[in-house]
Amino acid sequence: MKAIEIRNKYLNFFKEHGHAIIPSAPLIPENDPSVLFTTAGMQPLVPYLLGEKHPAGTRLTDYQKCLRTVDIDEVGDNRHLTYFEMLGNWSLGDYFKEESIKMSFEFLTKELNIPVEKLYVTCFKGDEDCPKDEISSECWKKAGILDGHIYFYGKDDNWWIAGEEGPCGPDTEMFYDTGKPKCSENCEPSCDCGKYVEIWNNVFMEYYKHADGRYTKLEQKNVDTGLGLERMTMLLQGKETPFDTELFYPIMKKLEELQKTDDIQSRRIVAEHLRASIMIISDGGRPSNVDRGYILRRLIRRMIRHLNKLEIELTKLSDLIELNIENLKEMYPVLEDNKEIIKNVIIEEKDKFVKTLSHGEREFIKEIKKVQEQGKNRIDGKVVFRLYDTYGFPPEVTKELAKENNMEVDLNEFDKLFKEHQEKSRVGSEQKFKGGLADQNEKTIAYHTATHLLHQALRTVLGEHVKQSGSNITE
Repeated sequence: MKAIEIRNKYLNFFKEHGHAIIPSAPLIPENDPSVLFTTAGMQPLVPYLLGEKHPAGTRLTDYQKCLRTVDIDEVGDNRHLTYFEMLGNWSLGDYFKEESIKMSFEFLTKELNIPVEKLYVTCFKGDEDCPKDEISSECWKKAGILDGHIYFYGKDDNWWIAGEEGPCGPDTEMFYDTGKPKCSENCEPSCDCGKYVEIWNNVFMEYYKHADGRYTKLEQKNVDTGLGLERMTMLLQGKETPFDTELFYPIMKKLEELQKTDDIQSRRIVAEHLRASIMIISDGGRPSNVDRGYILRRLIRRMIRHLNKLEIELTKLSDLIELNIENLKEMYPVLEDNKEIIKNVIIEEKDKFVKTLSHGEREFIKEIKKVQEQGKNRIDGKVVFRLYDTYGFPPEVTKELAKENNMEVDLNEFDKLFKEHQEKSRVGSEQKFKGGLADQNEKTIAYHTATHLLHQALRTVLGEHVKQSGSNITE
Protein backbone atom coordinates (compact mmCIF):
# COMPACT_ATOMS: atom_id res chain seq x y z
CA MET A 1 0.00 0.00 0.00
CA LYS A 2 1.45 3.38 -1.05
CA ALA A 3 1.87 6.23 1.42
CA ILE A 4 -0.79 8.40 -0.23
CA GLU A 5 -3.27 5.50 -0.06
CA ILE A 6 -2.64 5.12 3.68
CA ARG A 7 -3.11 8.89 4.15
CA ASN A 8 -6.36 8.95 2.18
CA LYS A 9 -7.72 5.88 3.97
CA TYR A 10 -6.99 7.55 7.31
CA LEU A 11 -8.65 10.87 6.48
CA ASN A 12 -11.69 9.21 4.88
CA PHE A 13 -12.11 6.78 7.78
CA PHE A 14 -12.25 9.56 10.35
CA LYS A 15 -14.41 11.73 8.10
CA GLU A 16 -16.93 8.87 8.05
CA HIS A 17 -16.73 8.89 11.85
CA GLY A 18 -17.78 12.54 12.09
CA HIS A 19 -14.38 14.27 11.92
CA ALA A 20 -13.80 17.43 9.89
CA ILE A 21 -10.69 17.22 7.67
CA ILE A 22 -8.55 20.31 8.33
CA PRO A 23 -5.52 21.35 6.23
CA SER A 24 -1.95 20.74 7.34
CA ALA A 25 -0.42 23.77 9.03
CA PRO A 26 2.85 25.04 7.49
CA LEU A 27 6.16 23.69 8.72
CA ILE A 28 6.93 27.23 9.85
CA PRO A 29 4.47 27.93 12.70
CA GLU A 30 1.95 30.61 11.77
CA ASN A 31 1.40 32.21 15.16
CA ASP A 32 4.16 30.94 17.39
CA PRO A 33 7.60 32.58 17.16
CA SER A 34 8.74 30.52 20.15
CA VAL A 35 9.30 27.32 18.13
CA LEU A 36 11.44 26.75 15.06
CA PHE A 37 9.21 24.29 13.21
CA THR A 38 5.94 22.42 13.56
CA THR A 39 7.05 19.25 15.35
CA ALA A 40 3.74 17.45 15.93
CA GLY A 41 0.14 17.43 14.80
CA MET A 42 -1.08 18.88 18.10
CA GLN A 43 1.20 21.93 18.00
CA PRO A 44 -1.01 24.13 15.76
CA LEU A 45 -4.06 23.02 17.80
CA VAL A 46 -2.80 24.05 21.27
CA PRO A 47 -5.29 26.96 21.64
CA TYR A 48 -8.18 24.59 20.93
CA LEU A 49 -6.85 21.92 23.30
CA LEU A 50 -6.82 24.64 25.96
CA GLY A 51 -10.47 25.60 25.34
CA GLU A 52 -10.72 27.91 22.34
CA LYS A 53 -13.54 26.78 20.01
CA HIS A 54 -12.35 25.40 16.67
CA PRO A 55 -14.45 26.65 13.71
CA ALA A 56 -14.62 23.10 12.27
CA GLY A 57 -16.08 21.58 15.46
CA THR A 58 -15.00 19.16 18.17
CA ARG A 59 -13.86 16.23 15.96
CA LEU A 60 -10.88 16.94 13.70
CA THR A 61 -8.50 14.94 11.51
CA ASP A 62 -5.58 15.89 9.29
CA TYR A 63 -2.13 15.04 8.00
CA GLN A 64 0.51 17.36 9.43
CA LYS A 65 3.90 18.14 7.92
CA CYS A 66 6.45 17.91 10.77
CA LEU A 67 10.15 18.54 11.21
CA ARG A 68 12.27 17.64 14.22
CA THR A 69 15.84 18.84 14.50
CA VAL A 70 17.21 16.74 17.38
CA ASP A 71 18.00 13.79 15.08
CA ILE A 72 19.87 15.57 12.26
CA ASP A 73 23.16 13.89 13.12
CA GLU A 74 21.47 10.47 13.33
CA VAL A 75 20.09 10.66 9.78
CA GLY A 76 21.96 8.16 7.64
CA ASP A 77 21.08 5.11 9.67
CA ASN A 78 18.12 2.87 8.77
CA ARG A 79 15.35 4.79 10.53
CA HIS A 80 15.97 8.43 11.50
CA LEU A 81 14.25 11.25 9.58
CA THR A 82 14.06 15.01 10.17
CA TYR A 83 10.98 15.63 8.01
CA PHE A 84 8.00 13.30 8.40
CA GLU A 85 4.23 13.30 8.07
CA MET A 86 1.98 12.75 11.07
CA LEU A 87 -1.61 11.54 10.67
CA GLY A 88 -3.85 12.59 13.53
CA ASN A 89 -7.37 12.74 14.87
CA TRP A 90 -8.60 14.88 17.75
CA SER A 91 -11.50 15.06 20.14
CA LEU A 92 -11.90 18.51 21.70
CA GLY A 93 -14.08 17.65 24.68
CA ASP A 94 -16.07 15.15 22.58
CA TYR A 95 -15.36 11.38 22.73
CA PHE A 96 -12.73 9.89 25.03
CA LYS A 97 -10.95 6.60 25.66
CA GLU A 98 -13.48 3.97 24.58
CA GLU A 99 -14.47 5.49 21.24
CA SER A 100 -10.87 6.52 20.47
CA ILE A 101 -9.53 3.02 21.06
CA LYS A 102 -12.43 1.39 19.20
CA MET A 103 -11.76 3.55 16.11
CA SER A 104 -7.99 2.94 16.24
CA PHE A 105 -8.47 -0.82 16.40
CA GLU A 106 -10.99 -0.75 13.56
CA PHE A 107 -8.74 1.35 11.33
CA LEU A 108 -5.70 -0.87 11.86
CA THR A 109 -7.47 -4.19 11.42
CA LYS A 110 -10.22 -3.35 8.89
CA GLU A 111 -8.79 -0.50 6.77
CA LEU A 112 -5.10 -1.48 6.84
CA ASN A 113 -5.80 -5.21 7.23
CA ILE A 114 -3.17 -5.71 9.93
CA PRO A 115 -3.65 -9.15 11.55
CA VAL A 116 -4.69 -8.74 15.18
CA GLU A 117 -1.92 -11.10 16.31
CA LYS A 118 0.64 -8.54 15.09
CA LEU A 119 -0.76 -5.77 17.32
CA TYR A 120 0.47 -5.05 20.85
CA VAL A 121 -0.53 -2.09 23.05
CA THR A 122 0.81 -0.35 26.13
CA CYS A 123 -1.04 1.61 28.85
CA PHE A 124 -0.08 3.73 31.87
CA LYS A 125 0.68 1.63 34.96
CA GLY A 126 -0.14 4.38 37.47
CA ASP A 127 1.86 6.13 40.21
CA GLU A 128 1.36 8.41 43.20
CA ASP A 129 -0.01 11.17 40.92
CA CYS A 130 -2.49 9.25 38.78
CA PRO A 131 -4.11 5.79 38.94
CA LYS A 132 -3.43 2.83 36.67
CA ASP A 133 -5.22 3.20 33.33
CA GLU A 134 -7.44 0.14 33.65
CA ILE A 135 -10.08 1.83 31.46
CA SER A 136 -7.86 1.84 28.38
CA SER A 137 -6.85 -1.75 29.02
CA GLU A 138 -10.48 -2.86 29.24
CA CYS A 139 -11.34 -0.88 26.10
CA TRP A 140 -8.59 -2.68 24.16
CA LYS A 141 -9.83 -6.07 25.34
CA LYS A 142 -13.37 -5.14 24.34
CA ALA A 143 -12.14 -3.93 20.91
CA GLY A 144 -10.38 -7.24 20.24
CA ILE A 145 -6.71 -7.10 21.32
CA LEU A 146 -5.50 -10.59 22.21
CA ASP A 147 -4.74 -11.76 25.74
CA GLY A 148 -1.09 -11.20 26.67
CA HIS A 149 -0.73 -8.34 24.15
CA ILE A 150 -1.33 -5.52 26.68
CA TYR A 151 1.56 -4.10 28.73
CA PHE A 152 1.72 -1.40 31.42
CA TYR A 153 4.55 1.14 31.74
CA GLY A 154 5.30 4.29 33.74
CA LYS A 155 5.46 7.99 32.86
CA ASP A 156 8.63 7.62 30.77
CA ASP A 157 6.75 5.47 28.26
CA ASN A 158 3.04 6.12 28.61
CA TRP A 159 2.53 9.73 29.66
CA TRP A 160 2.47 12.86 27.53
CA ILE A 161 3.13 16.51 28.39
CA ALA A 162 4.78 19.34 26.46
CA GLY A 163 7.27 21.09 28.75
CA GLU A 164 7.04 21.12 32.53
CA GLU A 165 3.54 22.55 32.95
CA GLY A 166 0.25 22.27 31.08
CA PRO A 167 -2.38 19.80 29.79
CA CYS A 168 -1.21 16.20 30.04
CA GLY A 169 -2.35 12.67 30.60
CA PRO A 170 -1.76 8.97 30.10
CA ASP A 171 -1.38 7.64 26.60
CA THR A 172 -1.85 4.27 24.99
CA GLU A 173 0.59 3.23 22.29
CA MET A 174 0.15 0.68 19.52
CA PHE A 175 3.01 -1.54 18.34
CA TYR A 176 3.50 -3.70 15.25
CA ASP A 177 5.25 -7.05 15.67
CA THR A 178 7.68 -7.33 12.74
CA GLY A 179 8.05 -11.07 13.21
CA LYS A 180 11.72 -10.85 14.18
CA PRO A 181 12.76 -13.24 16.95
CA LYS A 182 12.79 -11.94 20.53
CA CYS A 183 16.18 -10.64 21.61
CA SER A 184 15.71 -12.18 25.07
CA GLU A 185 13.08 -13.71 27.35
CA ASN A 186 12.22 -10.20 28.54
CA CYS A 187 11.70 -8.80 25.04
CA GLU A 188 8.43 -6.79 24.93
CA PRO A 189 7.12 -3.56 23.32
CA SER A 190 9.43 -1.34 25.40
CA CYS A 191 12.48 -3.08 23.90
CA ASP A 192 14.53 -1.27 21.22
CA CYS A 193 15.72 -4.40 19.43
CA GLY A 194 13.39 -3.81 16.47
CA LYS A 195 10.93 -6.65 16.98
CA TYR A 196 8.17 -4.26 18.12
CA VAL A 197 7.74 -0.95 16.28
CA GLU A 198 5.52 1.83 17.65
CA ILE A 199 2.96 2.90 15.04
CA TRP A 200 0.36 5.06 16.80
CA ASN A 201 -0.07 6.99 20.02
CA ASN A 202 -3.39 8.08 21.55
CA VAL A 203 -2.98 10.71 24.29
CA PHE A 204 -5.83 11.17 26.75
CA MET A 205 -5.51 14.72 28.09
CA GLU A 206 -7.43 14.63 31.34
CA TYR A 207 -5.00 16.34 33.74
CA TYR A 208 -3.23 19.66 34.15
CA LYS A 209 0.23 19.70 35.69
CA HIS A 210 0.88 22.85 37.72
CA ALA A 211 4.22 24.59 38.27
CA ASP A 212 4.38 23.21 41.82
CA GLY A 213 4.05 19.61 40.53
CA ARG A 214 0.38 19.08 41.43
CA TYR A 215 -1.98 17.36 39.01
CA THR A 216 -5.63 18.43 38.74
CA LYS A 217 -8.43 17.19 36.46
CA LEU A 218 -9.19 19.18 33.31
CA GLU A 219 -12.71 20.45 32.68
CA GLN A 220 -12.35 19.66 28.95
CA LYS A 221 -10.93 16.21 28.26
CA ASN A 222 -9.22 15.87 24.87
CA VAL A 223 -7.87 13.08 22.70
CA ASP A 224 -4.73 13.78 20.67
CA THR A 225 -3.34 11.05 18.39
CA GLY A 226 -0.37 10.69 16.07
CA LEU A 227 0.49 8.02 13.47
CA GLY A 228 3.78 8.30 11.54
CA LEU A 229 3.11 7.86 7.84
CA GLU A 230 6.63 6.91 6.74
CA ARG A 231 6.95 4.24 9.41
CA MET A 232 3.53 2.75 8.67
CA THR A 233 4.28 2.71 4.93
CA MET A 234 7.55 0.88 5.56
CA LEU A 235 5.90 -1.77 7.74
CA LEU A 236 2.91 -2.41 5.48
CA GLN A 237 5.21 -2.78 2.47
CA GLY A 238 7.47 -5.17 4.36
CA LYS A 239 10.51 -2.90 3.84
CA GLU A 240 13.50 -2.68 6.13
CA THR A 241 13.77 1.13 6.09
CA PRO A 242 11.73 4.18 4.96
CA PHE A 243 14.38 4.67 2.26
CA ASP A 244 13.17 1.49 0.55
CA THR A 245 9.62 2.88 0.06
CA GLU A 246 8.38 4.94 -2.90
CA LEU A 247 8.91 8.13 -0.84
CA PHE A 248 12.68 7.77 -1.28
CA TYR A 249 13.35 4.94 -3.72
CA PRO A 250 13.58 7.01 -6.97
CA ILE A 251 16.13 9.44 -5.50
CA MET A 252 18.10 6.61 -3.83
CA LYS A 253 18.25 4.77 -7.17
CA LYS A 254 19.41 7.90 -9.01
CA LEU A 255 22.14 8.58 -6.44
CA GLU A 256 23.37 5.01 -6.84
CA GLU A 257 23.59 5.54 -10.61
CA LEU A 258 25.50 8.84 -10.26
CA GLN A 259 27.90 7.94 -7.43
CA LYS A 260 31.55 7.10 -8.02
CA THR A 261 32.06 6.03 -4.38
CA ASP A 262 29.49 3.69 -2.83
CA ASP A 263 28.19 4.78 0.58
CA ILE A 264 24.64 3.88 1.66
CA GLN A 265 24.78 6.26 4.62
CA SER A 266 25.67 9.22 2.40
CA ARG A 267 22.90 8.35 -0.06
CA ARG A 268 20.35 8.32 2.75
CA ILE A 269 21.60 11.66 4.11
CA VAL A 270 21.35 13.29 0.66
CA ALA A 271 17.87 11.85 0.02
CA GLU A 272 16.48 12.76 3.45
CA HIS A 273 18.00 16.24 3.74
CA LEU A 274 17.00 17.14 0.19
CA ARG A 275 13.36 16.21 0.87
CA ALA A 276 13.36 18.12 4.18
CA SER A 277 14.96 21.20 2.57
CA ILE A 278 12.43 21.19 -0.27
CA MET A 279 9.52 21.06 2.20
CA ILE A 280 10.92 23.89 4.39
CA ILE A 281 11.59 26.17 1.42
CA SER A 282 8.15 25.48 -0.06
CA ASP A 283 6.60 26.65 3.22
CA GLY A 284 8.57 29.91 3.21
CA GLY A 285 11.84 28.98 4.94
CA ARG A 286 15.14 30.49 3.80
CA PRO A 287 18.77 29.76 4.86
CA SER A 288 20.36 32.08 7.42
CA ASN A 289 22.72 31.97 10.40
CA VAL A 290 20.01 31.92 13.10
CA ASP A 291 17.15 29.71 14.27
CA ARG A 292 15.16 27.89 11.55
CA GLY A 293 17.25 29.47 8.80
CA TYR A 294 20.34 27.93 10.36
CA ILE A 295 18.67 24.50 10.46
CA LEU A 296 17.83 24.76 6.75
CA ARG A 297 21.38 25.88 5.98
CA ARG A 298 22.76 22.97 7.99
CA LEU A 299 20.55 20.47 6.13
CA ILE A 300 21.58 21.77 2.70
CA ARG A 301 25.27 21.93 3.57
CA ARG A 302 25.33 18.45 5.06
CA MET A 303 23.66 17.21 1.90
CA ILE A 304 26.33 18.94 -0.25
CA ARG A 305 29.13 17.40 1.82
CA HIS A 306 27.74 13.93 1.21
CA LEU A 307 27.24 14.54 -2.50
CA ASN A 308 30.97 15.33 -2.52
CA LYS A 309 31.64 12.18 -0.54
CA LEU A 310 29.74 10.16 -3.15
CA GLU A 311 31.77 12.02 -5.80
CA ILE A 312 28.60 13.21 -7.53
CA GLU A 313 29.00 16.35 -9.64
CA LEU A 314 27.23 19.27 -7.93
CA THR A 315 25.89 20.31 -11.34
CA LYS A 316 23.53 17.32 -10.96
CA LEU A 317 21.81 18.95 -7.97
CA SER A 318 19.19 20.68 -10.13
CA ASP A 319 18.20 17.33 -11.66
CA LEU A 320 17.96 15.74 -8.21
CA ILE A 321 15.62 18.52 -7.04
CA GLU A 322 13.44 18.05 -10.14
CA LEU A 323 13.29 14.28 -9.56
CA ASN A 324 12.31 14.74 -5.91
CA ILE A 325 9.54 17.22 -6.70
CA GLU A 326 8.20 14.99 -9.45
CA ASN A 327 8.14 12.06 -7.02
CA LEU A 328 6.42 14.01 -4.22
CA LYS A 329 4.00 16.26 -6.11
CA GLU A 330 1.09 13.81 -5.87
CA MET A 331 1.29 14.12 -2.08
CA TYR A 332 2.24 17.81 -2.05
CA PRO A 333 0.96 19.54 -5.25
CA VAL A 334 2.25 22.93 -4.04
CA LEU A 335 5.84 21.75 -4.67
CA GLU A 336 5.27 22.02 -8.42
CA ASP A 337 4.13 25.65 -8.02
CA ASN A 338 7.19 26.48 -5.91
CA LYS A 339 9.70 24.48 -7.98
CA GLU A 340 11.74 27.41 -9.31
CA ILE A 341 11.98 29.07 -5.89
CA ILE A 342 13.09 25.77 -4.31
CA LYS A 343 15.75 25.23 -6.97
CA ASN A 344 17.06 28.80 -6.75
CA VAL A 345 17.36 28.74 -2.95
CA ILE A 346 19.18 25.38 -2.82
CA ILE A 347 21.51 26.16 -5.73
CA GLU A 348 22.40 29.56 -4.25
CA GLU A 349 23.14 27.97 -0.88
CA LYS A 350 25.24 25.30 -2.61
CA ASP A 351 27.30 28.02 -4.32
CA LYS A 352 27.87 29.79 -0.97
CA PHE A 353 28.94 26.55 0.70
CA VAL A 354 31.45 25.76 -2.02
CA LYS A 355 33.06 29.10 -1.07
CA THR A 356 32.81 28.17 2.61
CA LEU A 357 34.67 24.94 1.97
CA SER A 358 37.36 26.96 0.22
CA HIS A 359 37.62 29.36 3.21
CA GLY A 360 37.76 26.43 5.62
CA GLU A 361 40.62 24.85 3.71
CA ARG A 362 42.59 28.11 3.87
CA GLU A 363 42.04 28.31 7.65
CA PHE A 364 43.07 24.68 7.98
CA ILE A 365 46.37 25.38 6.21
CA LYS A 366 47.04 28.25 8.67
CA GLU A 367 46.40 25.91 11.62
CA ILE A 368 48.68 23.24 10.10
CA LYS A 369 51.53 25.73 9.92
CA LYS A 370 51.05 26.77 13.56
CA VAL A 371 51.14 23.15 14.74
CA GLN A 372 54.20 22.35 12.62
CA GLU A 373 56.04 25.42 13.94
CA GLN A 374 55.46 24.06 17.45
CA GLY A 375 57.04 20.78 16.41
CA LYS A 376 53.82 18.83 16.89
CA ASN A 377 51.90 16.50 14.58
CA ARG A 378 48.50 16.56 16.31
CA ILE A 379 45.70 19.11 15.75
CA ASP A 380 43.66 19.98 18.86
CA GLY A 381 39.94 19.15 18.97
CA LYS A 382 39.27 22.84 19.73
CA VAL A 383 40.68 23.71 16.32
CA VAL A 384 38.58 21.02 14.61
CA PHE A 385 35.47 22.34 16.37
CA ARG A 386 36.25 25.99 15.51
CA LEU A 387 36.64 25.08 11.84
CA TYR A 388 33.31 23.25 12.01
CA ASP A 389 31.40 25.84 14.05
CA THR A 390 32.74 28.97 12.34
CA TYR A 391 33.22 27.83 8.76
CA GLY A 392 30.93 24.81 8.56
CA PHE A 393 34.04 22.76 7.81
CA PRO A 394 33.28 19.05 8.30
CA PRO A 395 35.46 17.24 10.87
CA GLU A 396 35.83 14.28 8.48
CA VAL A 397 37.35 16.65 5.89
CA THR A 398 39.71 18.04 8.53
CA LYS A 399 40.74 14.48 9.36
CA GLU A 400 41.35 13.61 5.69
CA LEU A 401 43.45 16.73 5.10
CA ALA A 402 45.44 16.07 8.27
CA LYS A 403 46.20 12.55 7.09
CA GLU A 404 47.46 13.90 3.75
CA ASN A 405 49.85 16.12 5.76
CA ASN A 406 50.99 13.20 7.97
CA MET A 407 49.15 14.61 10.97
CA GLU A 408 46.54 13.40 13.45
CA VAL A 409 43.49 15.13 14.91
CA ASP A 410 42.05 14.91 18.42
CA LEU A 411 38.51 13.85 17.53
CA ASN A 412 37.77 12.83 21.12
CA GLU A 413 38.06 16.45 22.23
CA PHE A 414 36.00 17.52 19.21
CA ASP A 415 33.26 15.02 20.13
CA LYS A 416 33.18 16.36 23.69
CA LEU A 417 32.83 19.98 22.50
CA PHE A 418 30.26 18.98 19.90
CA LYS A 419 28.12 17.15 22.50
CA GLU A 420 28.24 20.22 24.75
CA HIS A 421 27.11 22.32 21.78
CA GLN A 422 24.26 19.87 21.06
CA GLU A 423 23.11 19.88 24.66
CA LYS A 424 22.95 23.69 24.71
CA SER A 425 20.94 23.63 21.47
CA ARG A 426 18.57 20.97 22.83
CA VAL A 427 17.93 22.86 26.06
CA GLY A 428 17.34 26.02 24.05
CA SER A 429 14.80 24.28 21.82
CA GLU A 430 12.98 22.85 24.83
CA GLN A 431 12.76 26.31 26.40
CA LYS A 432 11.37 27.69 23.16
CA PHE A 433 8.66 25.04 22.99
CA LYS A 434 7.79 25.53 26.65
CA GLY A 435 7.50 29.26 26.07
CA GLY A 436 5.16 28.77 23.14
CA LEU A 437 2.65 26.84 25.24
CA ALA A 438 2.77 29.22 28.17
CA ASP A 439 1.58 32.43 26.49
CA GLN A 440 -2.08 31.49 26.02
CA ASN A 441 -4.63 33.90 27.49
CA GLU A 442 -7.93 35.46 26.49
CA LYS A 443 -6.32 38.35 24.62
CA THR A 444 -3.80 36.31 22.59
CA ILE A 445 -6.48 33.72 21.78
CA ALA A 446 -8.70 36.51 20.41
CA TYR A 447 -5.81 37.88 18.34
CA HIS A 448 -5.06 34.36 17.10
CA THR A 449 -8.65 34.01 15.85
CA ALA A 450 -8.52 37.48 14.25
CA THR A 451 -5.35 36.55 12.38
CA HIS A 452 -7.05 33.54 10.79
CA LEU A 453 -10.09 35.65 9.85
CA LEU A 454 -7.88 38.29 8.23
CA HIS A 455 -5.86 35.68 6.37
CA GLN A 456 -9.00 34.05 4.96
CA ALA A 457 -10.43 37.46 3.98
CA LEU A 458 -7.25 38.26 2.04
CA ARG A 459 -7.40 34.90 0.25
CA THR A 460 -11.11 35.42 -0.59
CA VAL A 461 -10.58 38.93 -1.97
CA LEU A 462 -7.12 38.67 -3.54
CA GLY A 463 -6.80 34.99 -4.36
CA GLU A 464 -5.53 31.64 -3.11
CA HIS A 465 -1.91 32.68 -3.73
CA VAL A 466 -1.96 34.78 -0.54
CA LYS A 467 0.08 32.90 2.06
CA GLN A 468 1.04 33.50 5.66
CA SER A 469 4.39 32.05 6.72
CA GLY A 470 4.69 33.46 10.22
CA SER A 471 3.46 36.04 12.74
CA ASN A 472 4.19 37.06 16.30
CA ILE A 473 1.05 37.23 18.44
CA THR A 474 1.53 38.71 21.89
CA GLU A 475 -0.50 40.99 24.15
